[in-house]
Amino acid sequence: MSFIRTSVSGGVGEIVLDRPKALNALDSSMIRDMYEPLLRWRDDPEISAVLVTSASERAFCAGGDIKAVRDAALQGEAAFVHDFFDTEYRLNQLIGEYPKPYVALIDGAAMGGGLGISVHGSVRVVTEKAMLAMPETAIGFYPDVGASYFLPRLAGASGMYLGLTGARASAGDALAFGLATHYVPSAQLAALADAIRGGAGVDAALEKFAEPAPEAPLAARQARIDEVFGAGTPADMAARLTDDDEWTVETRNMLAAHSPTSMFVTAELIRRGAADDLRQCLCRELALTGPVTSGPDFAEGVRAVLVDKDRNPSWSPATLDAVDPVAVDALFL
Repeated sequence: MSFIRTSVSGGVGEIVLDRPKALNALDSSMIRDMYEPLLRWRDDPEISAVLVTSASERAFCAGGDIKAVRDAALQGEAAFVHDFFDTEYRLNQLIGEYPKPYVALIDGAAMGGGLGISVHGSVRVVTEKAMLAMPETAIGFYPDVGASYFLPRLAGASGMYLGLTGARASAGDALAFGLATHYVPSAQLAALADAIRGGAGVDAALEKFAEPAPEAPLAARQARIDEVFGAGTPADMAARLTDDDEWTVETRNMLAAHSPTSMFVTAELIRRGAADDLRQCLCRELALTGPVTSGPDFAEGVRAVLVDKDRNPSWSPATLDAVDPVAVDALFL
């Protein structure tokens, strides 16, 4: 059984993510089943564009099947862990280098691996139901799937903010930060897809259905985000969160809840990724998968969030101030 459906209409190849019970979380089979048609369509002169949609009413794609990775890591199956991420990152790179319009329609949650199969594409349409996030630091991991490439290229320090906190960006925020390219109301999304499938052309279809972006509550705080997350270590950033307004308190609480080591790794990835291309960023992320998934925070974070769901992880070390920067740097050697 495949959780991916494909079809061709009007010169447009379509991939439908169809694993609704798991909110389209990507397992190894889905990653392979996406890669094969994309590779085939890339070199097919009859295919002018690719459309990626979801059969779920709640999500575009909620991320990768990270519980399977945790199980393999706990059993010492390093080859499975490496192959899972290697296959996924190969797909991300294919999308990032795709020579034809790649259109992702995001109507619901798109998190982690869901951004890896959307943000690297040329067209990312969001609706008012869209919610985009990279929540990996909450599970003792780091924003991957090429996030170390796209996060530092977002507006100001918003990429560092989103990467460290896992904050959820609305449709308006996604557009303002640079994660999305167009806004179409959910009620019009099916008509947009039909127009693209019907051969109207991606640009013409977007011209007809795209509307002005809705409000962007997080992006409205861009100046404050830049002030807090623009420089220094995660400990430095957390120390700047001294006000008592709602955003500051919420941000301070998110940083306090997430893996301190993961936040230091994430900050370094984003800094290094700002100067590198997508391929280099994915290679660096892949090299980190082994040591990070075999470390204590990954197993504990996934347990707390996805297995036992008690939301009470025990991090090692437990605070940002206790993280050894030398040990973090050693992970990148």
